[in-house]
Amino acid sequence: MSTDAVLDDIDARPGSTASLLRTLIGLYLRRLGGWIPASALVSLAGDLGIAQPQARTAITRLKQKALLLSERRDTAGYALNPAAVRMLETGDRRIFEMRQMTDADGWCLVSFSVPESARNVRHQLRRRLQWIGAGNVSPALWICPGHLQGEVEAILDDLDVRRGATLFPAGSPITDATPAEAAARWWDLDALRAEHEAFQTSVSSLPTEPFAAYVRLIDAWRVLPYVDPGLPPSMLPADWPGSRSFAEFARLQSTLAAPAWQHAEAATR
Repeated sequence: MSTDAVLDDIDARPGSTASLLRTLIGLYLRRLGGWIPASALVSLAGDLGIAQPQARTAITRLKQKALLLSERRDTAGYALNPAAVRMLETGDRRIFEMRQMTDADGWCLVSFSVPESARNVRHQLRRRLQWIGAGNVSPALWICPGHLQGEVEAILDDLDVRRGATLFPAGSPITDATPAEAAARWWDLDALRAEHEAFQTSVSSLPTEPFAAYVRLIDAWRVLPYVDPGLPPSMLPADWPGSRSFAEFARLQSTLAAPAWQHAEAATR
């Protein structure tokens, strides 16, 4: 397994101790200079409602996954693994710059052939294409928004399967179905709807304290900009909940980001 695959733990369940700490680290460790005292990290975890024993166990696991490195300066602390920076920067673009397609936007088709002897690699490729919001047209043909082509190329390079793959920049697909019917075939829209509804439920009960509220907001949101490709309106049901999710995230993010950062910065002085 590649270093990036270890660092980018797509299985961390939002709201779990591991996920909240990854979100905390992704939000603040770079802004704090790439290092944080161990006591401050445990204290900030406590502000998220995570007990010290749970926090220390989760931090140990993040070290095992190579997201954090033990590094002593004036006191014991943790440094961000430099290899994690690319993954975090990709996450920033997805989380804070999510793009909604229009009917005029282009697509990228991904065709690949992976031998049976590399079945695990084939599984990882399909899994990671799905994680970035690609739709499955047929077993070896996937479709994603054109602006995600760079992410597809990075996945192919990371899994060393570029030779067996071909990318086709494309215009609007033509099928025997309406755009909405095609989208329902290629993406699990019911699952995406459930993700949006779960997000909307979670933000209705955020803590009152800005730091905890903001970290939990980002943690609840972080899955959606990946699994939801931002399909154009013509491919979505009329009652699609995405617009409400995007608007609610933008409103809360603009309100909570600054006071949350002030709290994190003060806790590490």
